[in-house]
Amino acid sequence: MGYHTVGSNMNSPTPDRPLNNFLLTFKPKTNKQKMAINGDVKTESTNVATKNESTNGETKTESTNGEQVSRHQEVGHKSLLQSDALYQYILETSVYPREPEPMKELREVTAKHPWNLMTTSADEGQFLNMLLKLVNAKNTMEIGVFTGYSLLATALALPDDGKILAMDINRENYEIGLPIIKKAGVAHKIDFREGPALPVLDQMISDEKYHGSFDFIFVDADKDNYLNYHKRLIDLVKIGGLIGYDNTLWNGSVVAPPDAPMRKYVRYYRDFVLELNKALAADPRIEICMLPVGDGITLCRRIK
Repeated sequence: MGYHTVGSNMNSPTPDRPLNNFLLTFKPKTNKQKMAINGDVKTESTNVATKNESTNGETKTESTNGEQVSRHQEVGHKSLLQSDALYQYILETSVYPREPEPMKELREVTAKHPWNLMTTSADEGQFLNMLLKLVNAKNTMEIGVFTGYSLLATALALPDDGKILAMDINRENYEIGLPIIKKAGVAHKIDFREGPALPVLDQMISDEKYHGSFDFIFVDADKDNYLNYHKRLIDLVKIGGLIGYDNTLWNGSVVAPPDAPMRKYVRYYRDFVLELNKALAADPRIEICMLPVGDGITLCRRIK
């Protein structure tokens, strides 16, 4: 689940705008404020230690002078669940025990990256892997790669002769995961292109042999270009094929009041995400399903 820019270099993450500290500071009508700090969710209280709001047991906390600190150090953690304990239960019960060893290794390597929250979360990686198997995908595309966690999930799900056209403006990040991808024996499925995705898509649009040729397309890149991608991808995905747009709930900011305090780039991309969601809902060429997995993923099935 990245926020790296693929279609253009504008508004890409910078060290002074770290991606592992992007959660909204706004939470109305409560004495607690959740903030993301290096992937942790920290709960501040003006009172003495309060009970966690989990309905599935209490989240592990440490109490210091009345302050509750929830320990959420999972790489790519972006769960929209109200209960951290419930999310941890999902990971420990369903995800981690079945996570392929190469994906686990890449997740742990990515944890050392200063922008580790850009990665796809482990539960979303598991979801994508199963989805690709269910639809028998063979020819796929990924726009926005980062270190390649979702790319690896895709490659492991495809048959040996499956193909992934993967695009990102930063090859350096991709090469962090490349040794693991090679060790997993799936590097031959990947055609990585460094650079903006839109020129590549335009080139394919101009050649009818690419029309309706993709079974599945995953977009996890610059939100200000999502609609530009959609205008092109709808012709490239086959009828009955799927396009997955990541971050369509944008950390819950899609329902925040206009005056809610939020980081500048969260606010900036929020309007583009809202515009995309509205456009997808009105597009008669697709069926859609918005899922609260990770930071929200909208699946679009082309029907005409």
